[in-house]
Amino acid sequence: MIKEELKLKEALIIEGGNKLKGVLEVSGAKNAALPNMAATLLTDEEVVIDNIPDLLDIETMKNLLNTIGVQINHIKDKAYSFKLNEVKSLKAPYELVSKMRASILVLGPMLAKFGYAEVSLPGGCSIGTRPVDLHLKALEKMGAEITIEHGYIKASAPKGLKGAHIFFDKITVTGTENIMMAATLAEGKTIIENAALEPEVVDLAVMLRKMGANIKGEGTHRIEIEGVKSLKGTYHRVIPDRIEAGTFAVLSALTGGNIVIKNYPSHYLEYVNEVLENIGIHIVKISESEVVVKRDDILKPVNIETREYPLFPTDLQAQFMTLLCFANGVSEITENI
Repeated sequence: MIKEELKLKEALIIEGGNKLKGVLEVSGAKNAALPNMAATLLTDEEVVIDNIPDLLDIETMKNLLNTIGVQINHIKDKAYSFKLNEVKSLKAPYELVSKMRASILVLGPMLAKFGYAEVSLPGGCSIGTRPVDLHLKALEKMGAEITIEHGYIKASAPKGLKGAHIFFDKITVTGTENIMMAATLAEGKTIIENAALEPEVVDLAVMLRKMGANIKGEGTHRIEIEGVKSLKGTYHRVIPDRIEAGTFAVLSALTGGNIVIKNYPSHYLEYVNEVLENIGIHIVKISESEVVVKRDDILKPVNIETREYPLFPTDLQAQFMTLLCFANGVSEITENI
């Protein structure tokens, strides 16, 4: 009956009540792959990025880069090559940007490389404070001239970007990434204060350094970038997705199954693992990159507050809310992001 009612709609039909067993492999982190892909705009040479997850946002970024002029080839499995052959457009259109807010990540690289960029606002022509304002103010401090017309950010730097001392009033992951990419080709030194600490920011810095960028301080609140004349091609493997890994851990605990989780990034999930331990769920390493999940018979309630990394991530809030429904007592989750 349910299947008949849903046959004309997209739906997930779940038959519950079974313990899960087997092996789950954690994918590459989408939130690392997207800025890594955007960074390929900074060089004329070929960049190979491995461990890219198969997701709709990734396809949107591929389409966006292709619109600009990046040739993308599938090499094997999850590896792709990116090469900027011929600039076709310096405009990131609304049809693509509206599908994915992370499209703003092409703004910094385009402006640094070509001296001009047009990027649609994620919400079109909106009034009031925009999340991208932190990006725009930082780029203006680096010498960019920015206007907003008909829902598009129009940014130009005909004489190139200049190094600047940037202080973010609020921690911003994509803002940190955008300015870090722009600063790699800027003249002089750029200092980013109150920078985001996320592993995805660190992964981007690692890739940029392989391309020849002069970056230090990633993983702290102060990042320093000394601009260089040009960047080169490289090979880079995307880090595992810590949110997917945490989701798999909760899934295993909920079903009481026996799941081996491969590529589990324990070093990115130290706080989450501690919360799981307090609930009565134990992450047990069986090899350098593999874990199994063990649980106590009775799960304990906990109070959780979402915070910026390295504390509890907002993207795991829903999963833990479900998990805590089975705890013996009252738990409280506070959203702060």
